[in-house]
Amino acid sequence: MKAVIYERYGSPDVLHLAEIEQPTPKDHEVLIRVHATTVTTGDCNMRGFVFVPPGFKSISRLMFGLRKPRKPVLGVELAGEVKAVGKAVTRFKVGDPVFGIAGTRVGAYAEYKVMPEGAGLALKPANLTYAEAAAIPNGALTALTFLRNMGHVQQGQAVLIIGASGSVGSAAVQIAKHLGAEVTGVCSTVNVELVKALGADHVIDYTQQDFTQNGQAYDVIFDTVGRSSFPACKNSLTATGRYLAGAGGLREFGYMLRTSLFGGKKALAGVSSEKQDDLAFVKDLVEAGAIRPVIDRLYSLDQIVEAHRYVDTGRKKGNVVIIVAQNGKAP
Repeated sequence: MKAVIYERYGSPDVLHLAEIEQPTPKDHEVLIRVHATTVTTGDCNMRGFVFVPPGFKSISRLMFGLRKPRKPVLGVELAGEVKAVGKAVTRFKVGDPVFGIAGTRVGAYAEYKVMPEGAGLALKPANLTYAEAAAIPNGALTALTFLRNMGHVQQGQAVLIIGASGSVGSAAVQIAKHLGAEVTGVCSTVNVELVKALGADHVIDYTQQDFTQNGQAYDVIFDTVGRSSFPACKNSLTATGRYLAGAGGLREFGYMLRTSLFGGKKALAGVSSEKQDDLAFVKDLVEAGAIRPVIDRLYSLDQIVEAHRYVDTGRKKGNVVIIVAQNGKAP
């Protein structure tokens, strides 16, 4: 099968198409014909540590491979069709349209991907194309994990989202609204209308205004891109407010440890859920119209270098999708 591989860390140019062996599903695994995947900041981090938080580069190299990549095929998100199932599989059948998150297993930059049937995999939302479905899991699951599970966002609370036009941020605006919050999005001038269209009640253009100086207090501040800090945002939190570090490094985990020892304002960091139940919840939200994907650009698999180069700029809106289907179009 065709796949994009990389054998050393570096710029997008380390990525190249190759022919590799097609995987075979084991008893509890499914084989997916990948129709679409994405380029996430996580993929860029595994390739070249582009957005790795301060203090995490050495840890990342230990995780991904000290001298060279341990897993040569990237790709965190996918949408496609089940082509084969292991003999013990009960949750999926051949022909099922699915979407999901491979997470640290990666491997979606290929024509076929094997996943455990109990992994972050669910039937594709009926109202989305494969390309649209591939753009949902990572951002929505991250937003859900931080806002619902860590932030405990409730009806009527004030929530501020930094990086509101990105993959996680665009999902966070929509999920916070679904949870009943009054949402303020922070983004650049060019993305103000997009964030408004996603349902934000207020939008702050960070090139024109500093939200920490506006006198407003928020129950939850969710930084999806690592552009702020707990000390800088502390005065903008309510007395029991929560600062959620979606792209937190060692500093943020330090703040989390310290604030956990006392009452009052909290700093929280962590990792996103990849649970099947959470993905099924996201699917229901999509089908109910509460969440829609934001797609910035579409590329074919053989344009992967160009796609990574664009994501490396840090200026993408929502998601960058890679079409893997042979006809070059989302089915």
